Amino acid sequence: MDREKIAGYSCPIEAFMGVLGGKYKAIIAYELIGRTLRYSELSRLVPKATPRMLSRQLKEMVEDGIVHREQYPVVPPKVEYSLTELGETLVPMIRQMAEWGDRYFELAGVPASCDDVNPFA
Repeated sequence: MDREKIAGYSCPIEAFMGVLGGKYKAIIAYELIGRTLRYSELSRLVPKATPRMLSRQLKEMVEDGIVHREQYPVVPPKVEYSLTELGETLVPMIRQMAEWGDRYFELAGVPASCDDVNPFA
């Protein structure tokens, strides 16, 4: 973790948003709950993220200590991502975000499209 970056935040909410506020970061964390995924699996689970955006957000999450990146010395390269111990502390908040989103879809009468891989089901 970058102490200078952390020291630059003026309040806890700003720190939270700095760590998880990227367009796809909460979705990435949601998909990593309880499992380890390769980049290609994450790209299928977060299809709206361009490869560049997904790579950048994963890199930032690794730098912030939320995601662990494991690279294996094989050809072709194998890289896996999982939540760190610090990343696991986000699970209760992600659970609440998912529950709120479910309710939002329900009130709008729209089916949620990510229920097939809901780690809270």
